[in-house]
Amino acid sequence: MSMAGLPFDIPKGHAHKGGPSTCPIFKLLPEPLQREAEANSFLLDYIHMLPVEQFGVPEFYSELTRNMGDIKNPNLIYPIGGGLYVHIFPNPNDARDHYIAIEPGMVEDSVDLMLELEDHLVDQVDLLDDDNSDGDDRKKVLYKILKETCTLVKPKDLRQARMKAAKKANSKMPVTKAQYAALRYWLIRDKEGLGVLEPLIQDPYLEDISCSGVGNIFLEHKIFQGLTSSIVFRSTEDLDTFVIQISEKIGKPVTYRNPIIDASLPDGSRINLVFGTDVSRRGSNFTIRKFAADPLSIIQLVEFGGLTYEMAAYLSLAMLHGMNTFISGETASGKTTLLNAITVFINPNAKIVSIEDTPELVVPHPNWIREVTRGKAGEEEGSSVTMFDLLRAALRQRPNEIIIGEIRGEEGAIMFQAMQTGHACMATFHAATVEKLIQRLTGHPINIPKTYIDNLNLVVIQSSVRLPNGKDGRRIIAINEIVGYDSSSDSFSYIEVFRWNPSNDTFEFTGYMNSYLLEEVIAAKRGIPPNRKRDIYSELTRRANVLRKLKDQGITGFNELYQVISQAYREGVFG
Repeated sequence: MSMAGLPFDIPKGHAHKGGPSTCPIFKLLPEPLQREAEANSFLLDYIHMLPVEQFGVPEFYSELTRNMGDIKNPNLIYPIGGGLYVHIFPNPNDARDHYIAIEPGMVEDSVDLMLELEDHLVDQVDLLDDDNSDGDDRKKVLYKILKETCTLVKPKDLRQARMKAAKKANSKMPVTKAQYAALRYWLIRDKEGLGVLEPLIQDPYLEDISCSGVGNIFLEHKIFQGLTSSIVFRSTEDLDTFVIQISEKIGKPVTYRNPIIDASLPDGSRINLVFGTDVSRRGSNFTIRKFAADPLSIIQLVEFGGLTYEMAAYLSLAMLHGMNTFISGETASGKTTLLNAITVFINPNAKIVSIEDTPELVVPHPNWIREVTRGKAGEEEGSSVTMFDLLRAALRQRPNEIIIGEIRGEEGAIMFQAMQTGHACMATFHAATVEKLIQRLTGHPINIPKTYIDNLNLVVIQSSVRLPNGKDGRRIIAINEIVGYDSSSDSFSYIEVFRWNPSNDTFEFTGYMNSYLLEEVIAAKRGIPPNRKRDIYSELTRRANVLRKLKDQGITGFNELYQVISQAYREGVFG
């Protein structure tokens, strides 16, 4: 990372030669930050570069909470994966504050040292080529090469040692202990990780990483919203080279003939790469949609305000009884997050098949077949496997539930045929309202016959909204039941059972005592006689209270919630 990417001028003579005990800035740090700086000297080196006279000493938080988003002009440091840190730094001149990844070796000579190390690595290329292993084994090889390449010297002896090494052929690189630690980090970051992006990938609080061309990388943070990263691409050539390197690491090289790539990173994040100026006027760009290792649970979504416990209970009944469901909304509205969350309500004994072009879904059930498309339509015959192909194959696998990551084309027609044959289906879809969803389903290229639409039971409209307090949020703005199609009037009827009120950020149960699915379909499936069909609302209330009790008991995580619900299902409590 170029030092010029930092959003402040680095004071002259910022480096501190002694340890923390003799450092005047160290004494100004809050106690938690002192402990971190003692354990990681590169953190103290970074703090020495900060203009603390102007902005003050940063606070330290071991974990972030959602209410920290209310902090004006945030100046704080928090830890992320891999022993790294992030500094959220105020920007009074822009809506986006600064995001600075704090890494070992953030000093002027780190880039030159890495380039020098590269020259030495050339001599060890045979050792790297001989090693066909991945992961930790390959890291061990790199560490071994580094150890054999470098020799440790004291800082006061460094200059003289380097002069001697320059005069001697095949001599080792003299480095200080701090430089060695920096090279050790940079070597793995660049050779095994994603280079300058590695700290961003490690940060669990990031949702989106966006490079729009030459310049800074922009971020969407779960707490602090839009941020400007200090990572900068200064030329088209540097950016093109980086995009090529990333595409090769993920096994899908970009070329001028194939300039657009969609793929997954090792951690499950989704990446889109666009290469060159032929298809992008501002040049190469990329976007990474990050996904948490553990998805958000339905209880966590309720606590974030995305829906109510009554809505969650309603969805639990719908999922348990195989209602065909679409979660619809615009891009980045939280559709996949919600889809993941409600899968815990599917019968724990169900066999589930998921089909995606880029793997994003996380299903907690053990009997889960995860299918992913390969290649693109129009490629060499036999080389590509489309969603259409996978869905057609899934129908032969006797699944209890079919989940499609996103309906876009002809696979939609096959999915509706699956619904007609009794397969429960779920999917995400791009449409902002029920009307627009039906228009897209019945139009080209999906072309669902209008008489098939009533096979779809539920449409959940998910949206990114502006809340009454001025903040952005994600909400289920409506849950709709599809009732049927009237051919005489060429119209569709549906019931809105839940609705979000944007004026006060509350939800209305508009379908209370008027739900078609609850009274006419689910009540019958549960063996409730027609004259008592409204007893189903008492069951909904009971299930909502069960979810509340689980939250009060601290059972809120995705996997632990599934385990508890599975046990409750076996005991007849949540069946």
